[in-house]
Amino acid sequence: MTARNGTARTAQPAPGDTRPNAAAKPVRWAADTVATIREGARVRLDYSAQSLWRVDRMIEEIRREGAPYAAVELVLRGFGAYAGEVVARQTGAEWWATGGEHWLRTPDGRLWDPIDEARRCYGGHGSLRLLCRDATTADGPAGPARL
Repeated sequence: MTARNGTARTAQPAPGDTRPNAAAKPVRWAADTVATIREGARVRLDYSAQSLWRVDRMIEEIRREGAPYAAVELVLRGFGAYAGEVVARQTGAEWWATGGEHWLRTPDGRLWDPIDEARRCYGGHGSLRLLCRDATTADGPAGPARL
């Protein structure tokens, strides 16, 4: 960030806040999803990689029911944010935001878009479990990360 006089300055985090500002929304979306799924579907999501099997299955069930995308868009955003938090907690990745989109940068510099991956799951072409596996593996997938 640059001040008006042209000198660089850094935004200071609030006391006790160790996460970048870009994390605020996805962290909230993930927490809301965990609470909603626990209450509505009686499924416990514990931020483990194994829990992403359940999330992939829930997205597949929603897709099979034929729900229109507009009706499930926020649910998918929440599932993607949840998957991103799983990756962040396992790898130390940080959320970044640009143009209203949120994505992760893992410590090795790779970029990941778990929210878009949730949308891809709904379309039958993605997997949050596999995204997590790839993001937490040192060598990861060949080619660019899932961004």
